[in-house]
Amino acid sequence: MFGIGIPELVIILIIILIIFGTGKLPEIGGALGKGIRNFKKASHDKPDEIDVTPEADDKSAGNSQNKTS
Repeated sequence: MFGIGIPELVIILIIILIIFGTGKLPEIGGALGKGIRNFKKASHDKPDEIDVTPEADDKSAGNSQNKTS
């Protein structure tokens, strides 16, 4: 897994535990889980096509044509 072994993971987890403390770790884990879940949901629920046609605004279309005179 990216060249990281068990000893490196343990050291990283100990550093994270020292920085954030035991009270914040469940909150961080929950937020990370929600973020991953939302990312997976968004990537699977994408439409087949994306409509990129601009919406016509009557006021702006009229103003751009009248500025040339």
